[in-house]
Amino acid sequence: MYEQLKDQNFEIIAVAEDTAGEAAAGRFYDAAKATFTTLIDTRHTVSSLYGMVNVPTGVMIDEQGRVVRQDEGTYTRTYQAGQLTFGTDEYVPAVRDWVAHGAESRFALDRKALTSRLRRPSSQEALADAHFRLASYFVDHGQTQLAENHWSAAQRLNPDSWNYSRQDWSFTPTEAGTNWLKKFQTLEGKPYYAPMDLPKGEGR
Repeated sequence: MYEQLKDQNFEIIAVAEDTAGEAAAGRFYDAAKATFTTLIDTRHTVSSLYGMVNVPTGVMIDEQGRVVRQDEGTYTRTYQAGQLTFGTDEYVPAVRDWVAHGAESRFALDRKALTSRLRRPSSQEALADAHFRLASYFVDHGQTQLAENHWSAAQRLNPDSWNYSRQDWSFTPTEAGTNWLKKFQTLEGKPYYAPMDLPKGEGR
């Protein structure tokens, strides 16, 4: 998609959220031979500012720097009868339409519509974010036990955040898959990603 749209005033900026930085995330960019802008966010600042609890997550930002869609699961997973299914066919057509039609695209939310979808973090979620940032700080300073204490507190206070869990699991990679599946199976009907709520039908 990017190769087809990059000459139409369109740019992808990929931000890897990983406390371990280049050592952990850089190899994935290298393997993908990414031709778009790639960044690594060791403090998870992007997910904190945009209220993201899962990745990959998409944000559409126009030429004036205004967000027109935010926090949407662009790579969903479902788990049924012991089988994982990956991906969604909904998001790319929406991006193409937005690039072609800009603010006139039916997928571009105006300020009022976007604001109605946003919510402030609860005090408990804000405290979880503070614990998560402390955990990242202690990892940087080699204080593993203190980091683990704060990872655990962040996950306890905001269990809906997969970002918190994933970052914690990344330090025990042999157990990460098992831990992810255990948490995924506890959703009990709750969505892994919030529905994208894209308009249906033809026309702008």
